[in-house]
Amino acid sequence: MSKNTVTITDNRNGNKADFDILDPSIGSSTIDIRSLHSELGLFTYDPGFQATASCKSDITFIDGDKGILLYRGYPIEQLAEHSNYLETSYLLMYGELPTQTEYQDFISLIKKHTMVHEGVKQFFDGFHHDAHPMAIMVGVVGALSAFYHDSLDIEDPRHREISAHRLLAKMPTIAAYSHRRAHGLPLLYPKNEFNFIENFMYMMFGMPTEEYVPNPIAVHAMRLIFILHADHEQNASTSTVRLASSSGANPFACISAGIASLWGPAHGGANEAVINMLEEINDPKEIPKYVERAKDKNDSYRLMGFGHRIYKNYDPRAKIIREACIELLDDLNINNTPLFDAARELERIALEDDYFLERNLYPNVDFYSGIILKALNMPLNMFTVIFAMARTAGWISQWMEMMEDTEQRIGRPRQIYTGATTRDYVNRSQR
Repeated sequence: MSKNTVTITDNRNGNKADFDILDPSIGSSTIDIRSLHSELGLFTYDPGFQATASCKSDITFIDGDKGILLYRGYPIEQLAEHSNYLETSYLLMYGELPTQTEYQDFISLIKKHTMVHEGVKQFFDGFHHDAHPMAIMVGVVGALSAFYHDSLDIEDPRHREISAHRLLAKMPTIAAYSHRRAHGLPLLYPKNEFNFIENFMYMMFGMPTEEYVPNPIAVHAMRLIFILHADHEQNASTSTVRLASSSGANPFACISAGIASLWGPAHGGANEAVINMLEEINDPKEIPKYVERAKDKNDSYRLMGFGHRIYKNYDPRAKIIREACIELLDDLNINNTPLFDAARELERIALEDDYFLERNLYPNVDFYSGIILKALNMPLNMFTVIFAMARTAGWISQWMEMMEDTEQRIGRPRQIYTGATTRDYVNRSQR
């Protein structure tokens, strides 16, 4: 990074100081304000960290205005076309695409760790029968640290790597078990004959009395969902993982914290909200009424799955997954149902109506991923769980990167105190 400076002047007293400008390989330059308080006695105020870089990272780059998403410099379009989830995970974790030997070794390592300790299964029996799968995920993933003591030294690079492999490998098993236990279904052991996505589908929907044959079109759609959600820069859940890990917490606790953050409806629940919206509309003939409500500035109603906070143009992930969504609906022959007909009509309106086009309210990745998961008969409460499984690759990559960053310190945001000034305690009898 090259070094330029900016001068900040406190107009109240004329004090001034120079601060370095850090230039990234791509993207906006950043003012290094670490010495702001010691130089000028000031902090910055940035609710939601909208204009604050909390770290340096080599992993993911987003240009929301241009609709660009890169993993380690590789365009998401190329990875979606040519790669698979575990190869993409390797790229995120290690910084380069694997050689054929490295890839095969990585696949073998992940398959070695897909089973969970038999004692972990007892956790599932302890949850209420209607517990939300995300609640189970938070508890069970955090509890893994009680079973895998041999890799908890976060100062040891090998320990960190083993924990990363275990988290990536066991997440689908834990996710599938969180669904099956709630429905009284037997917990299936992973099968090494299947690939990563096929194995999850088998553990979700397979039965021990029948042979399970994966649907290649369904597996393809799920592969895209996993790759497209693998990482997305410093979002809320990723920042939560980093903040938790800054205290020296073990990796299982850090990823559990990330899952809890993702559970929030403003973060990981968007594709679930799409299906809730479509079920509320119910009849495609009712769509004009809902569209008019969305256009009415005096109505708080919002159409879910359109536009994106980061992507001011078209969400690049939506372009990729749209074709897989159409292909899956055609393959399953379920186009002609009210829900999917409503989805098609909403998509048509969003791509043609001037109101949506002028505001860049294009269908986003959540719109199509929600439809795909619904078409695959995934329970609605599993949508965010699948998001968590996919994002695990990003979380552990960000965690591993942070553990090697010598500039990182324990997270400690500042505040603007707006409470009472100093006052004296008054005895209760005198109040």
